[in-house]
Amino acid sequence: MTDCPCGSGSAFAECCAPLLSGERRARTAEELMRSRYTAYTRKEVDYIVATTRPEQRRKVDRESIATWAGGAEWKGLEIRTTEAGGPDDAEGLVEFVARYTEQGQEREYHERARFSRLEGVWYFDQRRSAAPRLEKVPGSAVGRNEPCPCGSGKKYKKCCGKA
Repeated sequence: MTDCPCGSGSAFAECCAPLLSGERRARTAEELMRSRYTAYTRKEVDYIVATTRPEQRRKVDRESIATWAGGAEWKGLEIRTTEAGGPDDAEGLVEFVARYTEQGQEREYHERARFSRLEGVWYFDQRRSAAPRLEKVPGSAVGRNEPCPCGSGKKYKKCCGKA
């Protein structure tokens, strides 16, 4: 049995694999968040794009996602809080920390991500999500002039660190 990268404690085959393969859809916002993290660990760019709200997909930079996902060694996902986002909700918020190593430095990607349902399907709502906090471990913030850890290719101050 291979544990799922999302940290649920379940086997990958029963946890995120059916979502990534399209066999079934996420039932909750947290389940979608976990599957998106797993998609990053497996470099499943198509899934990351497909689970972003349809009207926001044209702004998704597939190449940057692939570069970031491929250049990181994913260490784990911690779900801090979940607000709403259940099977009967229209919206939800999942606060999480994704830990990874990139270019020999341990980093944390901390975000309060918003999710919404359209026609019964959960999607990541990039427009309504708070800007992530990207940190080197332990606790020192990413420098303003460093490359943004999200993989955009921009400096942090021009991307996720924009005030």
